[in-house]
Amino acid sequence: MDERRMEFSSDLPGVPNAFQHLWTPHRMVYIQNGQQPPEHECPFCLAPEKADEETLIVHRGVHAYALLNLFPYNSGHLLVCPYRHIATYDQATPEEIAEIGSITQQAMRVLAKVSKAQGFNIGMNQGELAGAGIAGHLHQHIVPRWLHDSNFFPIIAETKALPRLLGEVRNDIASAWDTV
Repeated sequence: MDERRMEFSSDLPGVPNAFQHLWTPHRMVYIQNGQQPPEHECPFCLAPEKADEETLIVHRGVHAYALLNLFPYNSGHLLVCPYRHIATYDQATPEEIAEIGSITQQAMRVLAKVSKAQGFNIGMNQGELAGAGIAGHLHQHIVPRWLHDSNFFPIIAETKALPRLLGEVRNDIASAWDTV
């Protein structure tokens, strides 16, 4: 007979704290197996060679560009990438760093206007060990946030609820880029 019991973090070994932990073991396949493409198939190197609408690019700068994440945490989740194939922030030139920062600031202004974002998570996962989906090409995440935007779909149904199609979001952001 299969006896299943719900486990609570308070019942598990470790130092008790005020947080209730949500365990997501299905993510281990992604973390352990990586999904690192060979350098010649890097999506962040290939994207600028194609049409903006096809690759969801919303802005092209001199040293870096911004595009929508194909696997967004929230609607409007952007990535800022240098054109050069470099893996970590310390390999970026001062010009690349300055433009990544400038594009990030403009993206925040545009997302605040277009989608009424109330906050942002901004960060870089550098290296496969740190969780970078594409570890070979530096990219910064800009995730717009709203009050009460979290839900349990990703945990219980392996589903993310996004209210708009990527193409629609891309058009809105790209159209507003130079107007904010």
